[in-house]
Amino acid sequence: MIVASPQTDAVAPQLFGRGHASMFAPETLTVGVYFPIEAFDGPEPSMHDQIELAQDAERLGFAALWARDVPLNDPNFGDLGQIYDPFVWLATIAARSSSIALATGAVILPLHHPIDVAKAAASLDHLSGGRFVFGVASGDRPVEYPAYGRDPNRRAELFRDAFDYTEALLTERFPNHASTFYGRLAGGGDLVPKPLASRLPILVTGQSQQSLDWIAQRSDGWVTYPRDLLKQAQVVTQWCEALRRAEVGFKPIAQSLYLDLTDNPDALPRPIHVGYRLGRRRLIDLFGDLRTHGINHVALNLKFSRRPVAEILDEIGREVLPHFSIAAAR
Repeated sequence: MIVASPQTDAVAPQLFGRGHASMFAPETLTVGVYFPIEAFDGPEPSMHDQIELAQDAERLGFAALWARDVPLNDPNFGDLGQIYDPFVWLATIAARSSSIALATGAVILPLHHPIDVAKAAASLDHLSGGRFVFGVASGDRPVEYPAYGRDPNRRAELFRDAFDYTEALLTERFPNHASTFYGRLAGGGDLVPKPLASRLPILVTGQSQQSLDWIAQRSDGWVTYPRDLLKQAQVVTQWCEALRRAEVGFKPIAQSLYLDLTDNPDALPRPIHVGYRLGRRRLIDLFGDLRTHGINHVALNLKFSRRPVAEILDEIGREVLPHFSIAAAR
């Protein structure tokens, strides 16, 4: 089954920085990896050797390194991601790398003041040489909203308000912006620095309590969740239709994927939590199908890996990535 991919009239290259350019192109699939780059049981990773593994990922040709925003440990809700603040952590990685894109997946906009978020995002963009890709979301951990004094029943409004304010700070000079929830900027104040390129790419993760039409119109791309191929193809079609209704050109669609890569390169896919246990040849098949259906980027999570993650990175880098990169598509 072949599903129409998003429109291929790409935005002007100078609109976004190096990070976006290394991750996204029409009819192309690239591969990234989430921090922590390790397998672990329970909520808390060790964070051992993460800088070295990140440098391995860059050397092997992965397109992006992803970091999550998990402010508090909620024992009732999954793991803690890479533990550290995503901006502080990615700035550390920026200083130890040179070309790989650095992405948040995702900053929980309603929990933070837009001025602070925009300042951190633009600063990271500068410190990384334009490699930052700004993933945002509304958040879904029950403990967080009360702890921040936010009403979880107003997540949709809070997200839109924070998005509007953050975008104004990043794109306008001396904006005069009135926010419902986060105050008003007036009287001559301006955010510095501004992003290096004309626009810092902002990707919405999940629905973030918004309609797909809103995401297509306002964001620079969409990060969705893994599904079986038929359902994912239908979701990509819905994204393409939303882009057409918005009368915009190419905006990428990305997804996450938990992966346990087996020793047997021909091992057939077996479902694990929002992902698969499979061999590398079947992974190549899966990525090829996702690319055909219109997915532009897959961010791997190696939490459930049974093999040493350094071996997995190396095998994917040597055997899989040559088929899936911006360079391979040219």
